[in-house]
Amino acid sequence: MVGSCGLMSVLAAIARHLALEGLHPNMIAFFRMALALICMLPWAYRAGWPNIRTDKFGLYCFRAAISTGALMTWFWAISLIPLAEVTALGFMAPIFATVGAALFLKETVRARRWTATFIGFVGALIIVRPGIIEMSLGSWLALLGAGFIGISILNIKTLSRTESPHKIVFYMNLLMTPIALIPALFIWEMPAPALWGWILAMGPIAVGGHLMLVNAYARGDASAIVPYDFSRLLFAVVIGWVAFGEVADSWTWVGAAVIFSSSLFISRREALHKNTRSPTTAVRPTDA
Repeated sequence: MVGSCGLMSVLAAIARHLALEGLHPNMIAFFRMALALICMLPWAYRAGWPNIRTDKFGLYCFRAAISTGALMTWFWAISLIPLAEVTALGFMAPIFATVGAALFLKETVRARRWTATFIGFVGALIIVRPGIIEMSLGSWLALLGAGFIGISILNIKTLSRTESPHKIVFYMNLLMTPIALIPALFIWEMPAPALWGWILAMGPIAVGGHLMLVNAYARGDASAIVPYDFSRLLFAVVIGWVAFGEVADSWTWVGAAVIFSSSLFISRREALHKNTRSPTTAVRPTDA
């Protein structure tokens, strides 16, 4: 999950750079999906139709619609507000996912996980400070995207019970690419030659980050994985500062300290609890 957060933060930085250089967010979203699909085609060819065929096509279509909404709002938000703010508002997604995991997936959510999620949310609120700082259009779009992502997280968890991570990512890119093409056609313009290197990099970065994300949810309860999503803030703050000169204010660092302290403590407690229950099988070679 942490590796996925790092790659997705790099992807967000590339998208922000492209937007600042004048490439429309609709175009960025389409190229992200199309290039990721191209990266997945060799796997699909090697796997063959018997390994690609699925009886969960309805769930895949639902996820494609939800994820397209998340993707479009995310790229639009990135084009309007700094990376750290988009990331902070994105922390609403784990809140939605944790609640949904308990209500709809019937996962056991212990007090430690609820505490991690709640305290992390408080840390995000410290950064955003709603009611003190006016929320812009970009902020509202980021919040809407977080809702879409929360639903998508639950969908990933449901699919990962029977579907392989590669198949989940392949179908997502296959179905979302034509959906993302539609809004891109209305504002289509050929990108400048200097931007193509950044555009081409989005494909493998997106695939790598998404495969890590799906593997994370396949290996543990969604409510146990989502606290690690808060590591995106650290990546966003560092990348925003290095790449765009976006200096995070003191409230961002206070919120980050709250988020990471709570997540680290709760994750450590959860690991100790697991080791106590099953000391000889806490780590398996296949999990490494």
